[in-house]
Amino acid sequence: MNLSNLKPAEGSTKNRKRIGRGTGSGRGGTSTRGHKGAGSRSGTSTKVGFEGGQMPLQRRVPKVGFKNPNRVEYVSLNLDALQILADTHSLTSIDFEVLKEYGLASRNDLVKVLGRGELKAKLEVKAHAFSATAQAAIEAAGGSIVKL
Repeated sequence: MNLSNLKPAEGSTKNRKRIGRGTGSGRGGTSTRGHKGAGSRSGTSTKVGFEGGQMPLQRRVPKVGFKNPNRVEYVSLNLDALQILADTHSLTSIDFEVLKEYGLASRNDLVKVLGRGELKAKLEVKAHAFSATAQAAIEAAGGSIVKL
């Protein structure tokens, strides 16, 4: 085998159909475009979602709901997760860098500490937001909170 005798695998390539080149092509006359109408002429196009004059789907389906453009999305982190983190890695302070390091938050996340679970460790917790129950539980365990 060399470069002079390379060719595509058998059946992998086809010749294109030259449409509209006389009756001898087997596709003469209307050239597979049907009879008359806009679709048979050159330069036709229909807009996206056009259904032949029937009311299109995006107009049949009702508008619903409201998306608040000012909504702030937080990654939630519960007290039981903080307790597990403090126990397994013997931490006294939990901040955003620690959460990123252990995969509980990523670079652009905002973290909110929520109050599910029980916290026994005395921790200094730094996060973007705290629920009232989480704040009370952290302070009851002898820890402190810092809002970022």
